[in-house]
Amino acid sequence: MVHFGRSVPPAALLPVFLVFFKVGTPIQLAAIVYGVLWPVLVNSMDGARHVDTQYLDTAQVFHLPRWRVVLAAAAPKIFAGLRLSVALALIMMVISELYASSEGIGHRMREAEGSVDIPAMWAGIVLLGVLGVVLNGLFLAVERRALRWHRGRTAA
Repeated sequence: MVHFGRSVPPAALLPVFLVFFKVGTPIQLAAIVYGVLWPVLVNSMDGARHVDTQYLDTAQVFHLPRWRVVLAAAAPKIFAGLRLSVALALIMMVISELYASSEGIGHRMREAEGSVDIPAMWAGIVLLGVLGVVLNGLFLAVERRALRWHRGRTAA
């Protein structure tokens, strides 16, 4: 079921979201959440599935909760999914604004397209590129700080 849900493009579900949510912020949030859920979920499952058994055995000896060890061991994979989700959130934000909003960068770009305002369209594209780079940089800073303990470690 996870791979089925992951395979359905979030943009294709915008008409379905229109049935359940009001036009505007609720539909945008639904589309963004649906889009970013899958990379985090799949990477989290993969990270938890491949926890080294030595970690689990050591945790058992020291009477540590199993979930804490699994979470720590899967954290790099979880952060990889979150990093992918940052870019997908930006993409889904624009797509949802294109079709289900009366404001935002996507809506302004659609208006610029309708009036053949090429500089305004390029301004939106450049703004989205800068926004993507800034968000990625901010997320990398958070990831480096959160996974400071993991730096320098090599895969077995």
